[in-house]
Amino acid sequence: MKETYVFDYVNENEFRKLERSIKKYNMLAYKKLYFEYYPSLKEGKFLGKVISTDSEKDATTYELGLPTDAMFSKVHGEIKLYYIVYNKEKVVMLDKFEPIEILNEGHASELVTYKGVMVSKEHAEKDMFKINLLKMIQK
Repeated sequence: MKETYVFDYVNENEFRKLERSIKKYNMLAYKKLYFEYYPSLKEGKFLGKVISTDSEKDATTYELGLPTDAMFSKVHGEIKLYYIVYNKEKVVMLDKFEPIEILNEGHASELVTYKGVMVSKEHAEKDMFKINLLKMIQK
């Protein structure tokens, strides 16, 4: 039987909140995460780019970009998953998602959209300005 890696969490409650927010607001990223990326990680095929390595702990930290709408990524940033692989223990430690601010806000309350892009309640005017500016540049 082939050995697989086991998932663990730095902070499971926080990670699950952000994961549910991605499910709610970006279904494509969520589907890729669950049906492609997680199975690959469990098989030992580590995706994304290496951020750092710790030879003492035999650990490698990765950053994996999830598919996002171009407009969303320009306004809020790319959705990224950070995880740490401990090779000796065969553990993939799921750390966090970014952009954490909009995902946390999306979990806490219902976000509105403006021209098809999620808008933060705290920075609504700033986000709408960015969206309008990007729409004007596109024309």
